[in-house]
Amino acid sequence: MLRFCSLASGSSGNATLIEAWDGTTSTRVLVDCGLGVRQIETRLQRHGITSSQLDAIFVTHEHSDHVGCAVTLSKRHQIQLIMSAGTWRALDTPSADIPLRVVRDGEVVAVGDVQLRPFTVPHDAQEPLQLSCTDGARSLGLLTDLGHITPYVLSNLQGSHALLLECNHDLDLLEKSSYPAFLKRRVGGSHGHLNNGQSAQALQALLHEQLHTVIAGHLSERNNHPTLAQAALSGILGCPPAEVLFCTPMGSDWHSV
Repeated sequence: MLRFCSLASGSSGNATLIEAWDGTTSTRVLVDCGLGVRQIETRLQRHGITSSQLDAIFVTHEHSDHVGCAVTLSKRHQIQLIMSAGTWRALDTPSADIPLRVVRDGEVVAVGDVQLRPFTVPHDAQEPLQLSCTDGARSLGLLTDLGHITPYVLSNLQGSHALLLECNHDLDLLEKSSYPAFLKRRVGGSHGHLNNGQSAQALQALLHEQLHTVIAGHLSERNNHPTLAQAALSGILGCPPAEVLFCTPMGSDWHSV
């Protein structure tokens, strides 16, 4: 069985917990760790897990709302830390006493009963990676922090049974926001974040009969609203907007893949 939950999602911090259960043992991978140690541990405990029970931490890129306390937790509990070479260089952290694994686009990474399949995305970081994850039977696609959808991105997520899909901003709200012009250009640019319309287009391209769980994630608290993201995705899914699930800054419940 493969399941996942969000511990945090949005500009203030991001962390997604993935768990595979084979009937005997569990494999737990934390994707991003963009909070402080105390917050991460508190949110893990809400799901009955301690940080020492994590098998790996995968960091998608070096921005603070994604890397957070990843290095500290890895060193404290000797948890395998996985990221690209570019992300590691950007962190500029001494590697002593850290069980680090450097990976690249297209490399399959086995962590217990979970396979991680990282792929590159267009984002303003050194070597950002997003993920497709599988336990061999079901697959989960994680797609946040990219400025536009590419055919390569879509090819890596085809056949996903569940998706956590970035719906960062609404174009009108971003344009009218109090953000300075340079930040509006960054967020809305080709290497920034997906708007609701782009996310809906991605979902349309990835839709298939066995895709049964779609979660809107990484919503901007200032430049989006859950009802707008729900409206954009519900038109693709063919359901009422209120039935579209979304992550809050405080996370989400468990979702089966």
